[in-house]
Amino acid sequence: MGANHAHGTDAVPTSRRTVLAGLAVLVPLAIVTLAALVWLWPDGRPEAAAQQPPGVERLSGTVTGVVLKPCPAVTEGAPRPDPATCGNATVRVEDGPDVGRDVTLRLPSGPGAQHFAADDAVILLRDSDGAYQISDHDRATPLWLFGAAFALAVIAFGRWRGVTALVGLAVTFVLLLTFVIPGILEGRSPMLVAITGAAAIMLAVLYLTHGFSVSTSMAVLGTLASLALTGLLSYGALGFARLNGITDDSALTLGMSLSIDTQGLLLASIIIGALGVLDDVTVTQAVTVAELAHANPSYGFARLYRAAGRIGRAHIASVINTIILAYAGASLPLLLLFSIGEQPLGDVLTTPVIAQEIVRSIVGTLGLIAAVPITTALAALTASRAHRPADAAGPSSGHESPGFFSPQDEPAGFFTPQGPQRGPYERAAGPAPSGQGRSARHRRGAAG
Repeated sequence: MGANHAHGTDAVPTSRRTVLAGLAVLVPLAIVTLAALVWLWPDGRPEAAAQQPPGVERLSGTVTGVVLKPCPAVTEGAPRPDPATCGNATVRVEDGPDVGRDVTLRLPSGPGAQHFAADDAVILLRDSDGAYQISDHDRATPLWLFGAAFALAVIAFGRWRGVTALVGLAVTFVLLLTFVIPGILEGRSPMLVAITGAAAIMLAVLYLTHGFSVSTSMAVLGTLASLALTGLLSYGALGFARLNGITDDSALTLGMSLSIDTQGLLLASIIIGALGVLDDVTVTQAVTVAELAHANPSYGFARLYRAAGRIGRAHIASVINTIILAYAGASLPLLLLFSIGEQPLGDVLTTPVIAQEIVRSIVGTLGLIAAVPITTALAALTASRAHRPADAAGPSSGHESPGFFSPQDEPAGFFTPQGPQRGPYERAAGPAPSGQGRSARHRRGAAG
């Protein structure tokens, strides 16, 4: 399981037994995932209710001019329309049977109506009688530009690794759009589809992005174990909190018109959402252990685990805040709505929509916390076994071979105020040069 490209973790020697042990676990997991993909793969597009009336076409157009008019009078107490939404717009039809034709249409008005100006690209709806109406802005061009800027930034910074990351992102979208979403819409178990899709995404993306190495394999195993734990916790939490996944009209429509298990859909969303954060943490921990082992070949399992665990705790502390803020930001309009309703905080927190987000964030965080010790233990075990022959032979001199964080080059207090021996990169145990400890104590005593 050697690496296919240069990486900081590839310098760590790997024993044949470690490679075989990793393959003995990963190959069956990959086979099971592939078999589940074949078994659960959707047969075709599910029958669903039409999203727009029969005979209605979506066409593209360009606004060539806007003429504003006074807004009509409204009854007392009714919301006043925005003056920028009262009037007519001249739109040139860009496709369909009337391509090139200019049509004069009424501007959309009412609460939440958008503003339109000359040269805006718009979406038109054409009914079976040939009548048009403005539906929305056409955002295809801005989104393509944003996507191109994102891809260029990733490639400029990551170079070849950035290219593989983008390919992995494409694989993720393909699996979501061709397997996860159609499979759930066909009525298959959302939990099984989500677990299978998450496992396939993880196996494909992690190896594609980070290469075939022992560190990547340990990250894969750590992610799988943490994902399974997250799924079990989610299943128990949803039942214990009596959450059925129906919090808005969209979930209700899916449950009634397509007979989708909404509680299973909520569980699937938790699993898919947790995967995005879990692989970040597990890869970081696996690479950290590998770098520590490379820099300090004398480290055993316990010292590697403790040193990498301190780094993992710092990482988790920041990621937890990120998760909570992400959910709070997504629910901000709803929180504002509850605030103006002057409901007691306890009543707000126990409403289904808020309780669902609380359970989602807590369960995801618990899985994230579990990922650190699991991945760190797996990576430390393989790294310590890989270095065991060299450790058994003993150092040829009183000094350790220098690495990224060589003890000979560490300035005092570089990692923590107490000195590097108390920081995340502990000084490796080994015989100090003769008289070194006594001379240091003598100098401190003389200074006193």
